[in-house]
Amino acid sequence: MMTRLFAFLALNLLPICLLAQSTATVTGNPVYLNTSLTFRERAADLVNRLTIEEKILQMQYNAPAVPRLGIPEYNWWNECLHGVARNGTATVFPQAIGMAATWNPELIRQEADIISTEARAKYYEAIGKGEHGIYQGLTFWSPNINIFRDPRWGRGQETYGEDPLLTAEIGKAFVRGLQGDDPKYFKVISTAKHFAVHSGPESERHRFDAWPSMRDLHETYLPAFEALVKDAKVYSVMSCYNRVYATPASANTFLLKDILRDKWNFDGYVVSDCWAISDFYNFHKFVPSADKASALAVRAGCDLACGNEYPHLNEAIKSGYLTENDLNISLTRLFEARMKLGMFDPPSMVPYASITPAANNTKENSAFARKVAQESIVLLKNENNLLPLSKKVKKIAVIGPYANDTSVLLGNYNGTPTAPVTILQGILNNAGKGMKNIEFRIGVERPEVLARREQVDKAQSEQDEKKLAAEAMEIAGKSDVVIFVGGISPNLEGEEMDVKVDGFAGGDRTNLDIPSAQMQLLQKIKAAGKPVILVLTNGSALSCGWAKDNIPAIVEAWYPGQEGGNALTDVLFGKYNPAGRLPVTFYNSVNDLPAFDDYSMEGRTYKYFSGKPLFAFGHGLSYSTFKYSDVKVAKPEISSADEAVDVTVTITNTGKYDGDEVVQLYVKQPASLQSQPIKALAAFSRVNLKAGASASVKLSFSVKQLRHFDTVAGDYKIEPGDYTLLIGASSEDIRLTASLRVK
Repeated sequence: MMTRLFAFLALNLLPICLLAQSTATVTGNPVYLNTSLTFRERAADLVNRLTIEEKILQMQYNAPAVPRLGIPEYNWWNECLHGVARNGTATVFPQAIGMAATWNPELIRQEADIISTEARAKYYEAIGKGEHGIYQGLTFWSPNINIFRDPRWGRGQETYGEDPLLTAEIGKAFVRGLQGDDPKYFKVISTAKHFAVHSGPESERHRFDAWPSMRDLHETYLPAFEALVKDAKVYSVMSCYNRVYATPASANTFLLKDILRDKWNFDGYVVSDCWAISDFYNFHKFVPSADKASALAVRAGCDLACGNEYPHLNEAIKSGYLTENDLNISLTRLFEARMKLGMFDPPSMVPYASITPAANNTKENSAFARKVAQESIVLLKNENNLLPLSKKVKKIAVIGPYANDTSVLLGNYNGTPTAPVTILQGILNNAGKGMKNIEFRIGVERPEVLARREQVDKAQSEQDEKKLAAEAMEIAGKSDVVIFVGGISPNLEGEEMDVKVDGFAGGDRTNLDIPSAQMQLLQKIKAAGKPVILVLTNGSALSCGWAKDNIPAIVEAWYPGQEGGNALTDVLFGKYNPAGRLPVTFYNSVNDLPAFDDYSMEGRTYKYFSGKPLFAFGHGLSYSTFKYSDVKVAKPEISSADEAVDVTVTITNTGKYDGDEVVQLYVKQPASLQSQPIKALAAFSRVNLKAGASASVKLSFSVKQLRHFDTVAGDYKIEPGDYTLLIGASSEDIRLTASLRVK
């Protein structure tokens, strides 16, 4: 026990001991080590002690040590999209799109708190070994709060969906869980990315120029960033690769200065996306050289470069493009951030310094990953109450390319779990004593593997596929029920990928369909007359119209994390009553959508799509049923933008199962306004009710949420008039309405 204690003390005292040793040559008590002063004062003092050459190198993501001042090496690049990523073993939670499907901000705050604890644990483990490399620091480039405006975007899986409010609420919770609640020190620093108009195509991201209307910019693309900056106090923002209104985002003074700093009073630091500044001259052709590109970025407010461009700042200063004071402004922000993480203070002052490496990857954290996965699962269809599976079911055929595949648990930007539970393994773990006859056949190869095989020998590939399908049909014929696990995987959709599979291009998708080989097998199984449960794995909406019409039960699993198999089986066998809700619209076809590279919101998302969706935004079923009644608006007439709108509604669980209901409130703007959303989410609440129980649910929102962007005035306004409040179980399943008058 004493040995472990001494080891822990040595681990936590190491940074300050190294600092004390290397500052021995500094006379007196340097201001930057005086803990009675503000971090801003201390950071400014430290910056003033650096040479120009040292300053420039400190503005790189891989900042070197400055031994004479006790500044250790530091690498700013780290990731924690849904768990500490790319740094060995860590708890892997559901992919971000699944986190959004919980519609439970408090749950996500708790998840992020666990993630930041594991981050601290891994950080102390690294510095205890004298390591300061990539993915080992305390500055994390998460969350991704870009709006998932088009389901073809491969990185949409990293987002919280298509709605600005849901994105903001989940995003704020995630930031708060990461950064902690200590008034002085950050637990870790969170980064909101990619500021601000960025959502594909991946193949064009280094040269694309986004031109949304001012209305779409202010009503769709900016609100989540504004909420994270103003409400959650996110301390870092990452700019994106593409241009916005002809200027690269990392040098865009309209975004980085006028809006972010001047209008929103952002006080943290800005980091470029990786090698985005070199895009200025390599692809955008905005400037001819690295020194000019770097100078533009710094002057616009990009403090830190993820890339190798900023060493050219030396040339920029010599050429007069930049001054040393420009560097000082950025560097003060950067060192203040490191000081707010406690990196220059005794461990005894930092509340998070007591976290040990043992706090990483615990059984409790794995159990919480299972809970998040349970809450993320969406029951899309359940005809004749096929689910939960009856205890009379004794023989199950598990079929499909992703039933026993680990990649669909993990998504992208993921850590490494010690014991990932595939969907097949989850079924085997949790099926119950009376259900011993479970057989598995892949049935059809994964699309990415199938494409490679066809390129080598198409005839042999077709023969192999016939054999796989025959094996699947054999076990299907002997079963009481078939669980088919299909969809797509993160090997097909993601960030700038080289994928040569029909329906996919560069990490994006060219259609929204389930791969054809899977659909053909699914249709054969259905024709055999057995009940079929379709489990979908995916990070984006699928056009599964045939399945909706023909398959009795459909379950959306997303990329559900390391406990995904157990969580899904909890749902299938009734150990958990599903209540996840879609954070995106499922369309009938890609033909329902405007061009992918069109950044206008017209015709996109539930707010502007006038067609009939396959599955609506906010949709999700339960094993129970819920009645809505007695809607009341506390103050039906409002005269001040500073007031809150409080709406109460009685929800009754009229079914046989305890369960959650996600109560959603949408607003329709007055008829006097043109070009406004069909409806817009204003508030929501996930509530748990025992079977037969009722509860009064309060839904509150600020009158400021009713704002629209007035293009003539160039600012937000709130239109006087009558607003319609729509309360229901999805954006289409509206149960009650009420009126609100704004004077």
